[in-house]
Amino acid sequence: MSRIGKLPIKIPANVDVTFNGNDIIVKGKFGTLSNQLPNGLGIERTNDSLLLSLKEETRNTRTLYGLYRTLINNMVLGVSNQFNITLNLKGVGFRGSVQGKSLVLSLGFSHPVQMSIPEGITVEVVQNTTLNLKGCDKENLGIFAAKIRSWREPEPYKGKGIIYQGEIIRRKAGKSGKK
Repeated sequence: MSRIGKLPIKIPANVDVTFNGNDIIVKGKFGTLSNQLPNGLGIERTNDSLLLSLKEETRNTRTLYGLYRTLINNMVLGVSNQFNITLNLKGVGFRGSVQGKSLVLSLGFSHPVQMSIPEGITVEVVQNTTLNLKGCDKENLGIFAAKIRSWREPEPYKGKGIIYQGEIIRRKAGKSGKK
């Protein structure tokens, strides 16, 4: 039995959770998220918390038990507080800007890179080289950050590229000189 799945999910005062059958809808001040439970899992509501339960104990439902508890918890946290990812652009001439509903990045290519910003995600550019991404859906936010990072992953010699806040890049020694 999953230790994580047994934990209750605390619901803040400003969040509304409704479920009918296997569909779960979570509404808060930052948006609305929905998910669908597998058939073997059930959900119960107490005063200010949710508790996931196993309807049938099979190997498949036991593996999904902790996963869906975490997914529902992330939905509750996202609509109440929003998730935040910070990306740093390191390199000569690397900069970013937001133009309408698109993100424009100068990453050393012969052309600027334009990416459309998905619905529910906001991008803030600080000092041209720091991108703050905010959104209530943790999965979509992570996918969008990974797409941005895939344009220039950090390289190990000079450390140039798009780097997550707090990420440590292992550096290599360059060529050794002639002897």
